[in-house]
Amino acid sequence: MARFLFNRIMSGLMLLFVLSIVTFVIIQAPPGDYSDYIRSQAINQGGASFEQADRQAEAYRETHGLNDPLPVQYLNWVKGIVFHGDFGQSLYYNKPVSDVVAQRLPRTLALALTCHILASILGIGFGIVAATRQYSWIDTALSGVAFLGMTVPRFLMALIIVYVLVFHFDVNEVGSFFSPQYGGAPWSWGKFVNLVQHIWPVVAIATFGGLAYNMRVMRGNLLDTLNMQYVETARAKGLSERKVIMRHAVPNALHPLVMYQGVVLPYMLTGEIEVAIIFALPTVGPAIVGSMQVGDVYVTATFMLLLSAMLLIGNIIADLLLVALDPRVRQTGRAAA
Repeated sequence: MARFLFNRIMSGLMLLFVLSIVTFVIIQAPPGDYSDYIRSQAINQGGASFEQADRQAEAYRETHGLNDPLPVQYLNWVKGIVFHGDFGQSLYYNKPVSDVVAQRLPRTLALALTCHILASILGIGFGIVAATRQYSWIDTALSGVAFLGMTVPRFLMALIIVYVLVFHFDVNEVGSFFSPQYGGAPWSWGKFVNLVQHIWPVVAIATFGGLAYNMRVMRGNLLDTLNMQYVETARAKGLSERKVIMRHAVPNALHPLVMYQGVVLPYMLTGEIEVAIIFALPTVGPAIVGSMQVGDVYVTATFMLLLSAMLLIGNIIADLLLVALDPRVRQTGRAAA
């Protein structure tokens, strides 16, 4: 098992290295860079002539190494990450990329993990209820909810909620985590309530899609499991239906959902990012979009690299969870080791 885990980590690191190259090349593929943003700002806001703006842009490009060949820029970026933990300097935010990440990534992770926990608990619970009441009105209603959650785009739901909040409820604090009076205040129950009042649309929308998927998968697998022979044997032994379902059927029906945990965190992150862009919350989503618009390569590449790393970590965690849940997988892992 230890050898299996070591091999997964090493292969994950190699894949992460390849992904860093692909990401950096794709980000650099469109024409132009941050110096073009400097040029346009000098003309539009500074009143500089085209020649002056060109000179400013060229000086900025030379100072920050934007004239270096693409392989040289990539190697300098990777060398800083590996040997110094330095992800580069953000050109747009004018501070180290690590500071931008430290400011925005924890908020995104907190929102994504909250959505994931809610989606897992509610989705699995609703899936069990729907499977044990097959073809009832409850099953029909829950299946309808799951269908909507998997088909309606999250950005569309976000736009509808923003419209309703702004034009029907006169909410004027969309795009922040706190009201002005709580922005720099120490944590208290009032500040927590204020936070919930600001982020509940993001949590609700991002949770909805994950909940729908978990419910559909749990319902389908539990229906298949309830028809297995060992479940019929458990019933024949006189166990109550509740014990048969919760002790014998549900653990085996959870296997696909456990394997799904390998991709669920990036899925919830993208859901949070997509909704946060609509609500303009200061998280990863708006930072990625803003950095791509102005050509701030290192911010975009760093966030993409971190999202890729989370996908790999999620898959490794899913493997370990599956081993802990299913003794058969544990025995296979020992045999392989």
